[in-house]
Amino acid sequence: MATKETQLYTKISKKLKDQITFPFLEALLAMGFPAHTAQKALAATGRRTVEEASEWLHFHYNDPSLDDPIPQEYALYLCPTGPLLENLQEFWRESKRQCGKNRAHETFPHVTLCDFFTCEDQKVEYLYEALKRAGDKILSSFPSTIPLNLHSSISYLGFFISDSSADVIREFAMNFAAEASILADCIVKPCTKQLHLTLAHKFYPHHQKTLEQLAKSINQLQSCQWTAALYSRDMRFVHYQTLRALFQYKPQNMDELMLTAGDYIFVDRTQQAEASEGWVIGISHRTGCRGFVPENYTERANESDTWVKHRTYTFSLAIGLDSKNSEHSIPMNYKLHHSLMTTKASKMQTLQVLTHRRSLLVVRHGERVDQIFGKSWLQQCSTIDGKYYRPDMNFPSNLPERKNGLKNFENDPPLSSCGIFQSKLTGEALLDSGIKINYMYCSPALRCIQTAKYILEELKQEKSLKIRVEPGLFEWTKWEIGETIPALMTLAELTKAKYNVDVDYRSEFPLSSLMPSESYDDYVKRCSMTMKQIVAACPGESGVISIISHGSALDSCTRPLLDLPPRDISDFAQLVRKIPSLGMCFCEEVEENKWQLNNPPVKTLTHGSNSAFNWRNWIQDC
Repeated sequence: MATKETQLYTKISKKLKDQITFPFLEALLAMGFPAHTAQKALAATGRRTVEEASEWLHFHYNDPSLDDPIPQEYALYLCPTGPLLENLQEFWRESKRQCGKNRAHETFPHVTLCDFFTCEDQKVEYLYEALKRAGDKILSSFPSTIPLNLHSSISYLGFFISDSSADVIREFAMNFAAEASILADCIVKPCTKQLHLTLAHKFYPHHQKTLEQLAKSINQLQSCQWTAALYSRDMRFVHYQTLRALFQYKPQNMDELMLTAGDYIFVDRTQQAEASEGWVIGISHRTGCRGFVPENYTERANESDTWVKHRTYTFSLAIGLDSKNSEHSIPMNYKLHHSLMTTKASKMQTLQVLTHRRSLLVVRHGERVDQIFGKSWLQQCSTIDGKYYRPDMNFPSNLPERKNGLKNFENDPPLSSCGIFQSKLTGEALLDSGIKINYMYCSPALRCIQTAKYILEELKQEKSLKIRVEPGLFEWTKWEIGETIPALMTLAELTKAKYNVDVDYRSEFPLSSLMPSESYDDYVKRCSMTMKQIVAACPGESGVISIISHGSALDSCTRPLLDLPPRDISDFAQLVRKIPSLGMCFCEEVEENKWQLNNPPVKTLTHGSNSAFNWRNWIQDC
């Protein structure tokens, strides 16, 4: 653009800038809010309504960063809508179910038009004008259809946009960058590389074939309205992990955060030195306050869950839509939508391209007595003459008979009453899910055998399915107390105690081969050998194989099936400490001897603590 033309264009743009009014800001100022915090609230809520901005200010009253002049980061995406979006979202769900989460699942289907950039809070309104002007300029030349070409590599799968369509889209992005620079004083870098819509990114190489098959089920020719959408995010938390609260939590101490179901928490995993086991330090997205959060009250959220959509510009395409209404959200062709919805079942069948052969459900045992009452638990429940009694309701009502009486329970503790309840609750949930266990393998530790027993009882399989006691599934012996392997109950003792164990089962890893204080390498080799034995003993198309073991098994017994190397020992120890009672992993065989992690058949089990209570403390001295 010539110098004189640029000057004239800037002069006209300035005149238009002066004509833009800010009614929302004026309303907040009338409520008594300072201008800088009012602008911050409007930017953080997408300038949708005065009520949303006012509510944001109310919740952020104690936010220590409220007065900090830190702007939001903005990005412009081209997003599909209508039937194509539905098909892509189905791919998102099915690829996550069959292959687990990859980087693409952190966001939504989109084509990136420009990198993230910053804009001062008081100038965001000008970005909206820039978006409108850029769209109006190329609306007449925007392609009626955008051809999508599938591209696949060892760590990327997505649709590439052909050059003819891509040139128009790039022109739109460059127009937006130019308008944003003049109107909002922003430095925007439009995308100049190959335009693409990512389907999967940074996945395991052995999932590539599965993902390609799923992607081929996407009908690229479906009707679609493409919409340019302006999003923002809080630039302070770009490299943080985002958690979502599952339950309400009322703080017990001043340094804890209050949680409401659905709240988002930003967590910096490199700054957790002050947090004790089971807790994380995070910053609330809702209030901006920092504090401790019980991690088992949360789940991992997607990166884009906290992003804010500001404005959109819809390009009207095909199916007889009116391009004059392009500034607004245009309704799709409902007749076409109805016909597509009627064929949803057939689409689902198309996406189910894999035949699952076998499944593996690995479950940690329930709460153990010594976990609650400490190392001296046995002394607390023993009489002078060596008999068992129940000093607290969380002690089990009775203990099975075993050689040497109570002494052998010391390093082979039973489940607590709550642990029994947890196991039954899990079995009940598995029954409701429709799952049926075909093989039940179990560590020889009593707590694991009891967990298996109560799960099978709730599944109504306690009589028809025998428990195979597998010594190779025992805990890493370095974590066991003492210089010898704990005295474990024999098959004869278990049978006498009414545990339906398989007395004919013979392991290739007998109990006598367990070595005390084994190295980490020896432990993972033991688990790998045991898993190969178990899988070989359960022929193809055999259904669900269940393993009841220790927290460590969720990692050490699944990685061999997934063809993954052993985890680093320090990472392994940190991971295992976070696995709760009845935590579980679920693997499915997608090809012969090719396994992948999937969502477990039941939800997680979460509950709070309940400390001991002494009524005498409530009696006042007379």
